[in-house]
Amino acid sequence: MKSNKTAFFVLIVYIIMQLSSILFLKPLLKLIQKMNPDLSLKTAILMTQGWWIFVSMGTALIVSLILVKRDKGFWQVFKGEKASILMSIGWGIIGFFLVFFGQTVGALIEQGLGIKTGSENTANLIEIADVAPVAIIGIVVFGPILEEFIFRRVIFGSIFRKTNFFIAAAVSAIVFAVIHFDFSHIILYAISGFIFAFLYYKTQRIITSIIAHMMLNGFVTLVQLYQDDLMRFLGQ
Repeated sequence: MKSNKTAFFVLIVYIIMQLSSILFLKPLLKLIQKMNPDLSLKTAILMTQGWWIFVSMGTALIVSLILVKRDKGFWQVFKGEKASILMSIGWGIIGFFLVFFGQTVGALIEQGLGIKTGSENTANLIEIADVAPVAIIGIVVFGPILEEFIFRRVIFGSIFRKTNFFIAAAVSAIVFAVIHFDFSHIILYAISGFIFAFLYYKTQRIITSIIAHMMLNGFVTLVQLYQDDLMRFLGQ
């Protein structure tokens, strides 16, 4: 099937994006240091990472969209009628709160297991975004769209065609959790991935899980970036 080939190529694009930093981060760091000689090494590294998040994710998204646009059957995963656009958007907003609730439950489970709160992966991204705000576009917009293409359509969708919802959702959620390389909080990522899969399955439209994913990333980013201001505001 052509859609299987498209899914494979989209996955390859995502893998290349993940590995691209090996080749391009050092040259980009040297360029940024040359353009901003007064920057400390740490600041220059964070700025380099921020710009590469933006450039690599943006490029991968454009290439993926081109591949998908050429395959009209790519989104034909489920049988039955798709939800309306308005209903899909509504479920996307509801989905944000479902994921937020799911992560709260997951955090309680982690506390019961003696796992410390706070994600190192999230903290690193926030530090990068603070130095290079352009990274926020990658984190809040490009990243969620790409990850929904990969983990919900490519992985969940491909497995769903051959099995059922629970197997496909569980496998895609575990892969989604592992790829973030934050193994101490793998429960939180897996819960989020499972709920995103449910949202996609519920409406049969990828826009639903994308909306929920973007809202989650946006909320976490804003709260982390402005937590001191928020605490002062709440204190007043």
